[in-house]
Formats: sequence, C-alpha cells, structure tokens
Amino acid sequence: MNKFLILIALGASLIAETLTLSGSVISDNQKMITSRFMGFVTAVNVSEGEKVIKNQVLYTIDSREIDSAKRQSELSLQMYQNQYSNIKLNLDRYKRLLAKDMVSKYEVENLELAALNLQDMISIAKARLQEVLNQYSYLNIKAPNAGVVVAKNIKVGEMAMPGMPAVILSDLSDLKISAEIAESNLSRIEHGTPVIVNIPSLNIKSSGNVTAIIPSSNPMTHTFKIKVSFKSDNKSVYPGMYATVEIN
Repeated sequence: MNKFLILIALGASLIAETLTLSGSVISDNQKMITSRFMGFVTAVNVSEGEKVIKNQVLYTIDSREIDSAKRQSELSLQMYQNQYSNIKLNLDRYKRLLAKDMVSKYEVENLELAALNLQDMISIAKARLQEVLNQYSYLNIKAPNAGVVVAKNIKVGEMAMPGMPAVILSDLSDLKISAEIAESNLSRIEHGTPVIVNIPSLNIKSSGNVTAIIPSSNPMTHTFKIKVSFKSDNKSVYPGMYATVEIN
C-alpha cells in the first residue's frame, strides 16, 4: 500500500512538472501600411484575408496634389531660366561695351554676380522638380513584403491620410506564439527555453523556444507575456489561431 501511494505521488509530481499555457498565433512582422501623401483613393486591389506578394500594389491615390506641385516647380524653373537668358544677353552686351570703355567694370561684375546667382537658383529649381517627379512613385502603395491582409480600412473615393493605417499586413513567414505566464512560474523559463507548441485545430505539434519575455506584468492577473518561436511547414497556420505551449 505504501508503494502504491509512493507511485501515485511520483506520478502527480511528474504531471506537475509540465506547465501548459494558452496562447495564440501572432505575426512578429505585422505592418500598418499608409500613404506618404494625402489624396483620394482611386483603386483598392486587395481584400481582407488575401495573400499578397512583395511589391504588389495594394491601393493607389490620385495625383492632384503632386500635379499642382509639379506645375509650380516647372513655372519656377522656367522663370529662372528666362531671367538667366536675359541676364546672359545683357552680360554679353556689357562686356562688348566694356571693351570700348562705354560702361564700368562695376556694372559688368554686378551682371556676372546676378548670372551666378540665377545659375544656383536654376539648379535648386531642377532638384525640386526632380523631387516632385519622384513622388509619383508613391501614389502606388505597395506591399513591403509577402503576407496576408488582416485588415483593410480604405475604400475607393475615400481620402487617404498620411499616418493613418489603410492596410494591415501580416508576414506569414515570421509566426510566433504569444502566451501569458503567471508571475509565480516566471522562474521556470528564460530566453531560449525549449517548449512544445500545439495548434489543436490543425493537429500540429512542434518544438519551439522562448524568444522573448516581456518585462511588464499585467497588474490585474500578475502574468507576463512571452513569445515562442516554432517550426511548421503548414501553410494553413494564420495569426489568431488558438495554441498551447507546454513547458517541461
């Protein structure tokens, strides 16, 4: 009888050694996609749940704001070029007159200085125009990496605003498990601790490792968030799926 009780106690202690945490699949590379410029959305090429590839166009905005800046830059450049042409004509004429001692050297030097200043202004105006032309590439908002669209907050005809997330993209190649561990069990893990990951809906059981322990506890539950990496070639694993983490 005593041996039987000892076996039960040993079995209970072995069961107690395995700590099971509930969690969910997350993407450790989730991006909020926004536009650099304000403009009306002219096309939305993706929908929620859709997989996209790198550099795929997610949505486009109109070019009216950039068109206006382009016209202003072109007008400024043309103005400086016209002024330079006039100064150059006068400078050439004054140089001929200076050779005949009909104008002062001071007047010629003033025209030369004005010509140099206008050359600088022309260079600045050209650079500004090129900068505006480069902005046209930002009208087609592209996916920075392959992934799945988990949220789409933009529609055709709406105003795209810089800094306002229009599309949220999750990278499916960088999935992890997010779980919470009780403060009393925190001493049982460290960075790199091996674990077993289970995703019941897909019958996946895989090895993993603790990759992050977030040093900020939940004051209501006294738990700490951890992240776990795991190995899986199953392409049906998506962020949000229920998972468990077993720590021995």
